[in-house]
Amino acid sequence: MMPWTSHLMIAPIILPLLVGALMVLAGERRRMLVTGLAIASTTALVVIAILLLLRASGTEETATQVYRLGNWPAQFGIVLVLDRLSALMLVLTALLGLCALTFALARWHKAGAHFHPLFQFQLMGLNGAFLTGDLFNLFVFFEVMLAASYGLVLHGSGTARVRAGLHYIAINLAASLLFLVGVSMLYGLVGTLNMADLASRIPALPAQDRGLVEAGAAILGIAFLIKAGMWPMGFWLPTTYAAASAPAAAILSILSKVGVYALLRIWLLFFGEGAGDSAGFGGTWLVVGGLLTIAFGSIAVLATQNMARLAGAAVLVSSGTLLAAIGVGQVGVTAGALFYLASSVPGIAALFLLIELAERGRDVGADVLAVTREAFGEAEEEDMEDEEIGVAIPAAKAVLGMSFFACALLLAGLPPLSGFLAKFAMLAPLLPSEGEAGLLRWTLSAALLLSGLATIIAMTRAGIDAFWVTPEGNLPRIGLMEFAPVLLLLALSLAMTVGAGPVLQYMQVTADALHAPTAYLRGVMGAMP
Repeated sequence: MMPWTSHLMIAPIILPLLVGALMVLAGERRRMLVTGLAIASTTALVVIAILLLLRASGTEETATQVYRLGNWPAQFGIVLVLDRLSALMLVLTALLGLCALTFALARWHKAGAHFHPLFQFQLMGLNGAFLTGDLFNLFVFFEVMLAASYGLVLHGSGTARVRAGLHYIAINLAASLLFLVGVSMLYGLVGTLNMADLASRIPALPAQDRGLVEAGAAILGIAFLIKAGMWPMGFWLPTTYAAASAPAAAILSILSKVGVYALLRIWLLFFGEGAGDSAGFGGTWLVVGGLLTIAFGSIAVLATQNMARLAGAAVLVSSGTLLAAIGVGQVGVTAGALFYLASSVPGIAALFLLIELAERGRDVGADVLAVTREAFGEAEEEDMEDEEIGVAIPAAKAVLGMSFFACALLLAGLPPLSGFLAKFAMLAPLLPSEGEAGLLRWTLSAALLLSGLATIIAMTRAGIDAFWVTPEGNLPRIGLMEFAPVLLLLALSLAMTVGAGPVLQYMQVTADALHAPTAYLRGVMGAMP
């Protein structure tokens, strides 16, 4: 018999699935029960994710753990794989989920139907994508994640939200089609979809099949790049994220990083140093595409006059930074990129939540809180319209302004917060470079610095407009339930700043394991029923 702790790996998938199903059965009328289930489930996911992170932080032999569904060998059955990277992403997802849910409980969860089930299925899809060990189930969890995100993007109604949501659905359906085509090509040529098995077989492929395998991997990569928001395929992202409600945008801020995660995982497994003639395939394209995405995102950050679109453009800058850093293919740069990932995702989520609070004082977007009569009835709709959340206090603008300033420092990569340390960790291995590869790395270094300059200029302008130019008597009403998640996300950045040494050491060990995936391959392929 397996000890019960061995089943923790499947808990991040099973728990939100079961809770989401119970919520659907309970219906919208039992709101107190549904809310209680949501709080309990999301809090439990945080605890489980931290326990899994501790399990993955052990020795090299125990860092990769495999869970076999149905007790089938990895070559034939479905496996979940836990390592340092997947554990890191689980913790980020759980913390963002708890913060976004807490913020939504103030009033946003009542702005449309089935918010809580959609939120739980969203967490299930994210966790499954990070834990799965084969490409087919990666596709399945991608679709679960995207189906839930369609509902969250549209949550709250409104013309702009529906328009942006339909564009978002169309783009992601096209990406899913490319995903299927790429997976089908790889399976037809290699004969397996288990990622570790694929990585073991690709170096031994005959020369006549190598081109088709690379083409299939390229099509698969395009699907991931669309989800990551790489230029020119990320034009939809700022509009969609700006149109979504604040808690939905906060949890959606990690969706683009799922594409980055998949690229990092698959590229280093399939086309790492041990891939023979295919080693490094597509690396230059990742760097160039990342640089173009940074440029496009920086221009969008400077050009926009809307704070929500500014946050959406910041997502593009962060995605471009990660893609370019991954494409360099250097262990030290990858470690810095992982630190940047862990720092930027909470910072962007906090910014989305802050923007909703700051704009509330200026009566921006009040119409998005309308509740349909069909969903909740006439009486509840009237109560929602008259409801006032939080307390208007003179210090509210000062508190919001300081938090906004912290987000600006974090996203621009300025000291003393963790964004500066993350960019420095990426820049340090890049600078001693020569030749053609050196030119590309120097260009990336310049892009990192200039994107930070563009971000701080744009956010300074937006902060002045939001907190200094607004009339004196127009005070935003802030509730503790809404501001606590922002403080938690910023405190997470502060904790990474104070504990930068252990955090960077964890990222360095993670990067070493990704670039030399022997332990991952041995752990998955050697796991016997």
